Amino acid sequence: MKVYDLIIADDSVRAREAAQMILESEPQFRIVAEATNGLEAVQLASEMMPDLILMDINMPVMDGLQATMRIKRDLPYVYVVMLSVSDDPADLLEAIRCGAQGYLVKRLAPKDWISYLHGILDGDAPISRNMAERLLNEFKLGSLPHAKHDEMESVLTARESEILGLVSRGATNREIAARLFISENTVKNHLKNIMAKLHIKNRVQLANYANHRLV
Repeated sequence: MKVYDLIIADDSVRAREAAQMILESEPQFRIVAEATNGLEAVQLASEMMPDLILMDINMPVMDGLQATMRIKRDLPYVYVVMLSVSDDPADLLEAIRCGAQGYLVKRLAPKDWISYLHGILDGDAPISRNMAERLLNEFKLGSLPHAKHDEMESVLTARESEILGLVSRGATNREIAARLFISENTVKNHLKNIMAKLHIKNRVQLANYANHRLV
């Protein structure tokens, strides 16, 4: 059984304790360190090399968004999930732009925390249907580095284009794997290649790109 090393970064003692209680209920999650501000999170990430960091947005010394940008620059394979009390799509969008793989609203039930984080670590980026719809209305393709979809997608292989089409229909990695008779790991590798070729940072941006290309 794979065990994932996690760092909790939050300036609130109560928030860290609450997160710790939730995470310790899942045997696959192991908390290796706690940070009280963004700068500590950056330093601990470099030292501990965790699989995932739960990062509060508003912290002293260095906020969570700045810390996320530095961590993703130096440690691109570390997953970062932002913690927030806000479910405003604008906050989610800003977190994604800074490189976060996910956005977790603190008031969610503990079981939803666990399933959400497993989804992130499995390569998906689940968000609520309501937030997804609001986010699609606010997320503009102009934020992507290239303007013409056909020029961007000309670099994709036939299989990559096929996978992108399935992503546009909302298919998960598992569903894509079953549809194409390949392993989930192969799907993840294809998605990494697609995002690299299209200059897209993460699965959320890819899903939004895939949906807009059909408009």
